[in-house]
Amino acid sequence: MRPITYSRATDAAGAVATVSADPTSDYLAGGTTEVDLLRQNVLTPRRLVDINDLPLTGIEALPDGGVRIGALARMSEVAASPFVRERFPVISQALELGASAQLRHMASMGGNLLQRVRCSYFRDAESPCNKREPGTGCSAIEGFSRGHAVLGTSEHCIATHPSDVAVAFMALDARVHTQSPGGERAYPIDDFYLLPGDSPHREHPLEHGELITAIEVPAMPVARHSLYVKVRDRESYEFALASVAAALSIVDGTIADIRLALGGVATKPWRAMHAEDFLIGASAQRENFAHAARVELAVARPTPMNAFKIELSQRTLVRALETLTGNGSPA
Repeated sequence: MRPITYSRATDAAGAVATVSADPTSDYLAGGTTEVDLLRQNVLTPRRLVDINDLPLTGIEALPDGGVRIGALARMSEVAASPFVRERFPVISQALELGASAQLRHMASMGGNLLQRVRCSYFRDAESPCNKREPGTGCSAIEGFSRGHAVLGTSEHCIATHPSDVAVAFMALDARVHTQSPGGERAYPIDDFYLLPGDSPHREHPLEHGELITAIEVPAMPVARHSLYVKVRDRESYEFALASVAAALSIVDGTIADIRLALGGVATKPWRAMHAEDFLIGASAQRENFAHAARVELAVARPTPMNAFKIELSQRTLVRALETLTGNGSPA
């Protein structure tokens, strides 16, 4: 039994000061992932600072048409927001496909972005894992890797990032706002997630004690015509084997604007820039969608157990784009 000190924060500045001053402390919000990791002895903080009383629950429509989502807004609240459903349907869909109803009512948006990987070797607290204990090795590379990443991997880690809504945010150029001892900061979503490289234990550029306060999604007309497609082993509730967040604008049969991001196949939410570049100005037809998917996955580095993810993610991307153009079955 490990003793843990618990306290409740009443303001963001006080919470940041408390956690920043103690390297063995951490924040507690919905706790849907953190409590599991505490029980498994993967996380071992000596102090938890409960931040659920902080006024960070708003879902604010911005004057320019964007949206600002408080870090403590619950997944279910954001998914149900009429403004989000109208302007950013991909966000609502990703949230609804991201967890069971019970978890969506508890899980916070900030916590969702920071959730840890679902790699069994990371979570068993015994197997060598560079993410949990730097320098010990990566058990997944030669072990069971069916659910692991094929994009953004390194010789030190191949764990897949688990968040669904982070994939939607990646496609929509969201920014993550934080408060640190040095003041407020804002990170473009692509910079907020770090590739494993030779330091997989460092997943974000945040300093200890830095607190996510909001996620801001800019106004984006193309986002009105967007969707999230998720392929998984079971429909009821499961993490993605492959997923696609897509937004598409077509003018006279030609793709005028497109946003694509992949989930379930990479070590971070993966912006499909190569596919986007190929498709801008191209005609909206299946052959071009399939070619763009092949271009994006050309750099994939699979293991023998997860090589199927390359074709699966290509097919999922094509399915998403065909659905948006009215030529495919709904997600």
